[in-house]
Amino acid sequence: MKKYECSPCAYIYDPEVGDPDGGIAPGTPFEDIPDDWVCPVCGLGKDMFEVVE
Repeated sequence: MKKYECSPCAYIYDPEVGDPDGGIAPGTPFEDIPDDWVCPVCGLGKDMFEVVE
């Protein structure tokens, strides 16, 4: 699964880890995260994330 980076703050969403504090279980692909989820570091939305190559 692809990792995604929050452009402004450089937080990396790793699907293998998820975001347990944000209610996202490990193994959840970025595409399956609810649209109202926000970056746990800076609070910006999913639209600020880009695929990490």
